[in-house]
Amino acid sequence: MPLFDKPLSELRDYRPERDEQPDFDEFWSRTLAEAAQFPLDPRFTPYDAALSLVDVYDVRFSGWGGHRIAGWLIVPTGASEPLPAVVHYIGYGGGRGFPHDWLAAAVAGFATFVMDTRGQGSAGSPGDTPDPTGGQNAQTPGFMTRGVLDPDDYYYRRVFTDAVRAVDAAASHPLVDASRVVIGGGSQGGGIATAVAGLRSGLIGAMIDVPFLTGFRRATEIVDTQPYYEIARYLSIHRDHEEQVFRTLSYFDGMNFAARATTPALYSVALMDTTCPPSTVFGSYNHYAGPKEIKVWPYNKHEGGQTFQTREQLRWLRDVVKGVA
Repeated sequence: MPLFDKPLSELRDYRPERDEQPDFDEFWSRTLAEAAQFPLDPRFTPYDAALSLVDVYDVRFSGWGGHRIAGWLIVPTGASEPLPAVVHYIGYGGGRGFPHDWLAAAVAGFATFVMDTRGQGSAGSPGDTPDPTGGQNAQTPGFMTRGVLDPDDYYYRRVFTDAVRAVDAAASHPLVDASRVVIGGGSQGGGIATAVAGLRSGLIGAMIDVPFLTGFRRATEIVDTQPYYEIARYLSIHRDHEEQVFRTLSYFDGMNFAARATTPALYSVALMDTTCPPSTVFGSYNHYAGPKEIKVWPYNKHEGGQTFQTREQLRWLRDVVKGVA
């Protein structure tokens, strides 16, 4: 796939107008307040992962609606003092997988917390968290149109709330330094991390790779790939729901969260990415209110930098932690 979006020189200045509802902040304050009525009740159960250099805990905590969310906590074996931590969110369709999938940050001396994504985990990596609440409208296969006619009912209202509470769950463990927590994820995980950066104070960094869930309308207009195409396919049938759908999506658009995020951020973008188009990534990045930098991968698609980006992240994490020591 050759370059198909705006040239990089334009992308670096691309800052589209945000579609934001007047009650955006009230909506999310109310949502998180409703979730806070349920005790977090984090449980950490030792797990035999057959890994001698890390200790692993199977995690359960209460997310949106009090629903129990699964996760992993991985810490270097023998750790006795609180550690800086990385909270990871997962790409579309994937689940928390296995502890051996998440060793890079732990080997670098971080506590690693991995949040399962409700209702997902049957594409690429297994998950263990159901979504007890389904959307009330007809939907296309996938998650993008589940509850999309009502922001209160939309699927990602639950996921983003789970993700904010995942930070609280991680911070509750005695081996996690609650004052040194970084969030991160790629694709859907990058979109979730952007939302948490805009909703949760007290973080020291956010790693946002090839983020999904941002610039919804533009994405549906310039690519016909999943998952954004779920929205287009829905609207090709429900022709009279366009404005209602994009109104709902505006409450979940990464650009609106980015405009509220102040923690330092490391983004990445791939210029041949037809899943999360570069202009949608730069739209989020250029609206991001905090200190930021972006790694550009010119010849990559949605895989982005992969292990090269991991190398960038580990170096960035080291410097971020030094900056708050």
